[in-house]
Amino acid sequence: MDFNSTVKGSMLEGFYPAGWDFEKIDACVGAPETVTERQAFWNRDFTPVPCESLSDFETYMGHEIAMQIKLAGDRKEKIAFILPVGPMGMYRWVVYFLKEWKVSCKHVYTFNMDEWADGEGNTLASDNPGSFQYAMEHALFDPLGELTVPVEQRNFATKTNLPTYPGKIAALKAEGAKLVLVYGIGRMCHIAFWEPHFAADYASEDEWKRAPYRIGAKIHPITVEQNALTSFKSRTTLVPCRANTIGPALFLQADYAIGGADGTLGRGMQWQGLSLWMTLRYGQTPWITSSYIPTLAGRLFFLKELAGPLVAECN
Repeated sequence: MDFNSTVKGSMLEGFYPAGWDFEKIDACVGAPETVTERQAFWNRDFTPVPCESLSDFETYMGHEIAMQIKLAGDRKEKIAFILPVGPMGMYRWVVYFLKEWKVSCKHVYTFNMDEWADGEGNTLASDNPGSFQYAMEHALFDPLGELTVPVEQRNFATKTNLPTYPGKIAALKAEGAKLVLVYGIGRMCHIAFWEPHFAADYASEDEWKRAPYRIGAKIHPITVEQNALTSFKSRTTLVPCRANTIGPALFLQADYAIGGADGTLGRGMQWQGLSLWMTLRYGQTPWITSSYIPTLAGRLFFLKELAGPLVAECN
């Protein structure tokens, strides 16, 4: 007795994205020690990196981001980052390494991938503690002090600024700048807030890949609950139901990607293990946004615990 044998006629029939094949999803999960086995569709320069602890995870991710900034500076080149708010612990280590190395971020351009919004795309004020801009300023930009990214080179996903992302990123790449995507993987396998149900709005995979962003996008109910648990201390009533977000046309053009999956909750509970396996094993489909991640060069850091074994257990 399981999900597939009981979903028909239940309240969950038709709830998940239409393109999700739950038998194929279940088949993605293997023995924990096989999670890093290379798949045919992976980029040859894509590497999943298991981490023993959260402290290791945060340090490794922070070092990876800081090193990209340092290397670009050494080459005297501009570098652009698409940045998330979550995971967040890595930013403390970005600050630490850049300060230790005395590396300035004058050559760095940042594009925050998403922001909470209403149906018109209006966002929270930048001084609201719930806004992603507030989180970034307090976790990364302010602590860097005199080494920080110049204010005019920081971009946030507001109603007016998000539509400028494609042109700004194209101009930077034309100047030789490397584009680095930093990301987490949602419970619904979203990247940024690009949700799997968006696939229904496009006639083809190519059309889906050409989508640069959405304003006031409807996020999935499970994404709302994920954020209620991870960011709002279970208070669903505080979580907006919409967001402004970048799309595949931006994140799929990354020259390098640095990812993180740290979704454990304690007492053996977790929320991100299946999403990790789907990302690594399902194969490319617009119905699972993160399935394209292994096609990009880069590293995906994950807590070893997420690989499983993913079995039923009462806690």
